[in-house]
Amino acid sequence: MNFPLFVAKKIYHHQDDQHRVSRPAVKIATLGVAIGLAVMLVSVSVVLGFKHTIRDKVVGFGNHITVGNFMTVQGGENVPIAMTDSMIDVLRKTQGVKQVQRYAMTQGILKTDSDFLGVAFKGIAQEYDTTFIHQNMVEGYIPKFSDESSKQKIVISRTIADQLGLRVGGRVFAYFINNNDVRVRRYTIAGIYQTNLTMFDKVTVLTDFYSAVKLNGWEADQATGAELILDDFNRMDEVEDILVKKVNRTTDHYGETYSSATIRNLYPQIFSWLDLLDLNVWIILALMISVAGFTTISGLLIIILERTNMIGLLKALGARNSSVRHTFLWFAVFIIGRGMLIGNILGIGFILIQHFFGLVKLDPATYYVSTVPVEVNIPIFVLINIVMLAISVFVLIAPSYIVSRIHPARSMRYE
Repeated sequence: MNFPLFVAKKIYHHQDDQHRVSRPAVKIATLGVAIGLAVMLVSVSVVLGFKHTIRDKVVGFGNHITVGNFMTVQGGENVPIAMTDSMIDVLRKTQGVKQVQRYAMTQGILKTDSDFLGVAFKGIAQEYDTTFIHQNMVEGYIPKFSDESSKQKIVISRTIADQLGLRVGGRVFAYFINNNDVRVRRYTIAGIYQTNLTMFDKVTVLTDFYSAVKLNGWEADQATGAELILDDFNRMDEVEDILVKKVNRTTDHYGETYSSATIRNLYPQIFSWLDLLDLNVWIILALMISVAGFTTISGLLIIILERTNMIGLLKALGARNSSVRHTFLWFAVFIIGRGMLIGNILGIGFILIQHFFGLVKLDPATYYVSTVPVEVNIPIFVLINIVMLAISVFVLIAPSYIVSRIHPARSMRYE
């Protein structure tokens, strides 16, 4: 039989005297652990939810890696590059690349009877993965865009639709100015999307690849670039290094130079903001562990002082200091365990409620999402529990040595 564990159970479950000073201390310690763990679980869940939700939205528009003209990728100009079958095959066979899709950008102006708006037309072809746009559609549908013909249909954002008073099925004129030549096209609104990413929703209009290339006056094998979808976001830098060696600084048959950039390189301000959230999480974790540790230490010290007579008696009966110390450490584990159970119920309960019902709302214009995103990550939750338990018990080791200073003869006269 484990003697310290047996005695700790007896102490913890002893309920005869409700007026003991230790009872409030135990409750406060339990509450401190519970609140600390709940806050940590919610904080980590929210930050992971934010990071992955915003990251997926940005990747949905730009994908993981973009390959294009050096002037386009590095300078922001819309300069074409040849995207031949051989180049696409090279990109597709690169380790870690799941899909390669061409795109062509062109600038235009949407005009109604009462208003106009400058927008960026993104031409996409039949191979383009529209899963992200489908997930964010609010009205209408996504046409089958092609690189061989144009159906004169476009998909606009809710922001653009509201600003110009457009609706699904309506028509709008688009004006394109290129080399002092003005071209006019009349498009039908096929669908409306809403991602809440203001930087995209304000300007991005989806159309067919064929129209964008023709409006730019490019050749059929030219494009703004190709977007690469990877198997794993975490391998993005690794795949980028491969592309730098295989593709970068090579030239097409028009004499243009290829270059590549990751989504982090293209939108550093968004990913820098997301990285700052990690610092906030570490601060919250440190504060909550400190709160739980201090409350548990206080409770343990009160228990030891209150049980001075019992400690002296155990020593008089032959118990060693280590056994008595382990007894109170086990007692602290019971307090921490109960607090962690309550904390898990509170924290995970709130996370699940927010995940399924979205009770806590946000301003999408500021945070890019309409509700607080949370992520249910069981391995992370288990790791937090293990670390919380380990640190909480570790900080109690030093205070537990106070039992070594209690003398059996003097303690039995202690009141």
